[in-house]
Amino acid sequence: MAGGNRMQPVLPKTLKNVDPRRRRLRRHKSAPMAEFVPGEMNDTKDNQSLPRYESILDKLHPSFRRVILYLVIYVTIGTTCFYFVQNQIKGKKVNGVLDSVYFCVVTMTTVGYGDLVPDSATAKLLASFFVFSGMAFGGMVLSKGADYLVEKQEKLLIKAMHMRDKAGPSEILEEIKTNKVRDKCIVITASLVVLIVVGTVFLAKVEKLSTIDAFYCVCSTITTLGYGDKSFSSKVGRVFAIFWILTGTICVAQFFLYVAELNTERRQKELVKWVLTRRMTNVDLEEADLDNDGVVGAAEFVVYKLKEMGKINQDDISLLLDEFESLDIDQSGTLSTADLTLAQSS
Repeated sequence: MAGGNRMQPVLPKTLKNVDPRRRRLRRHKSAPMAEFVPGEMNDTKDNQSLPRYESILDKLHPSFRRVILYLVIYVTIGTTCFYFVQNQIKGKKVNGVLDSVYFCVVTMTTVGYGDLVPDSATAKLLASFFVFSGMAFGGMVLSKGADYLVEKQEKLLIKAMHMRDKAGPSEILEEIKTNKVRDKCIVITASLVVLIVVGTVFLAKVEKLSTIDAFYCVCSTITTLGYGDKSFSSKVGRVFAIFWILTGTICVAQFFLYVAELNTERRQKELVKWVLTRRMTNVDLEEADLDNDGVVGAAEFVVYKLKEMGKINQDDISLLLDEFESLDIDQSGTLSTADLTLAQSS
């Protein structure tokens, strides 16, 4: 057939006038969006515009703004309820509104010092409601905010470590991904130590406790033990406690979560290492031969190894094979554009 009569590929109208190099760089719809750190990209003429003034909340991550909103709503409702029943709460009081906020936070975090105690049926029912809702709702929402803060601190830690190495953004992101859980443990441990030191010093200086008693009160608070023999009793102390108790209890919970995650990751890496170093046997080849043709291809080998590593299981494979068969309209064992078109039309 002559070269002039050769069939030319038909391109969609939207792609006819597009540079082929740009088409090659088109992102797939399911591909994750790239992360850009503000200040790391140079401004171009197209990006130049009038200065836009943003509030502090506008600069926060959307999920973190949501956490703040939910926390404010919860504490506001709890404070209002406990303020109206403040005469039904016995204990040492310093200020009506402050005591209500303090009691709400102490209840939500399950610290329960005992310096303020509900003394009526209404107050007890309110306390019971807010302690359950606080554990379920507050813990779930606040953990997202803690994760976000730890990840931000983690990035700053990695950048500081590579400040003299002149590592680019891609190298930094790669190290964050590789040592993500380990770095989170380091950051949350450092944060926990700082919170313990700050709380101990504050209790010793403001509440006039001895160093041992201050440290004892800090530990019983952040672990939500809350014996009640030592607590924040002054006006300044309770203002500090509102923020410190929230931060401290969340930090301890995240610490144990990350330690468990690190231990799980370590065991997973040991399993992967064992799978990769173990010698293949004839039994392994038989199990890896998914199509029972007597030979194991690269795809079958990869699937078998992933199953051994615990990355996937047989149920996952069965679901994917079912989807493949539903898309393979002509039953050729391969997928083509014609198969996808027929599958979508049907």
